[in-house]
Amino acid sequence: MQTLSHTLFPCYAPGDRATAAAVAAFLERGADVRVFLEEGEIRPGEDLAGKARDARMADIVLVFFSRESMPSRWARAQWEDALLKEPAAEGVRIGFARCDDCAPPAVLKPRFELAGLSTRPLRELKRWVRKQEASLDESAFIPSLPRSPGQDADLEVLGIAIADRAGTETVASLGPALEFARAYREDFDEVFVLDCGDRSVTALAGDLGAQAGLRLEGDLNENLERLREFCSARRFLLLLADVRTADPHEFIFGGRCSTLIVTGGGLEASADPLRQIQQTFASLDDAASWTDLCELARLGGRLTREQVRIAECYELMQLWHVAAEVRGDRKVLDESAREMVWILEGWGREEEARILDIRRTAEFDDQMQLPFE
Repeated sequence: MQTLSHTLFPCYAPGDRATAAAVAAFLERGADVRVFLEEGEIRPGEDLAGKARDARMADIVLVFFSRESMPSRWARAQWEDALLKEPAAEGVRIGFARCDDCAPPAVLKPRFELAGLSTRPLRELKRWVRKQEASLDESAFIPSLPRSPGQDADLEVLGIAIADRAGTETVASLGPALEFARAYREDFDEVFVLDCGDRSVTALAGDLGAQAGLRLEGDLNENLERLREFCSARRFLLLLADVRTADPHEFIFGGRCSTLIVTGGGLEASADPLRQIQQTFASLDDAASWTDLCELARLGGRLTREQVRIAECYELMQLWHVAAEVRGDRKVLDESAREMVWILEGWGREEEARILDIRRTAEFDDQMQLPFE
């Protein structure tokens, strides 16, 4: 997934400048394109066909039709090459916007009806502009829940707030949030869903990194900074389900990334073995089989290392170490401490690793220590 860097050249008459400027602002907010607004105005001595030829310096051309820009009589020979044949031959994307009751050639498509600048045609235009860049992964995890009365109006409010521009909004229930994610999927490069609940920030960061295809080898702070840099530069929707804190600021990245916070209701129980292990250790039961817990910890350690989710491995080893202290299991204390030392050394936190290793050797290691001069 790459950041958007495409350009759009509008071709418009001076009398349509207000409309062109409003469209340019809307597209720059929501479609992540650079609009050559000043260059697109038709100057004295220029015409719409000639301006459209100049516009092919950009990735996308948008021709504004109006009584101001169209000649009263416009023979096909005057516009066909510039608006139809040449863009097709060069592979240039060209679209057409009608600003009033003029009658553009019917063959010129796609056409967007922008008289009055209503939201729906503007959004259709934005999605057309975005289409070449959006990575529409239909396998994205957006489960379905029953719709509720009046939901369409609520979705439109959310669409204006966080789909047509970057932003953050909060809703009380999961159903509308998931429906919004499905309905406005085309407005985002990717949609990521995090089921927060009582999960740790470390686990959530690892989950998001995995969904985004990132290898998070650093500690929690490094991982959050990498996620912030990655997400803020892209047109993502991050849906945070079952948020139980007032301010989940770690996952409000800003920039071009929108965030939708759900304060009530989480997803169905996950079948992910790593998440199940994390949940087991987050709410340890004294009656649980210690042998089973140790096996789960070792499995979790292996899974996190294989998936390069090192901060989660460290957190799991810490929880296992604390549980071993309660039970006085020196062998597990030694094993978990070794894992933490290895991770700390990999992060370059040598002094912390040295102190922990000294403690491990003195208190948990059963091997006899030989004196050296």
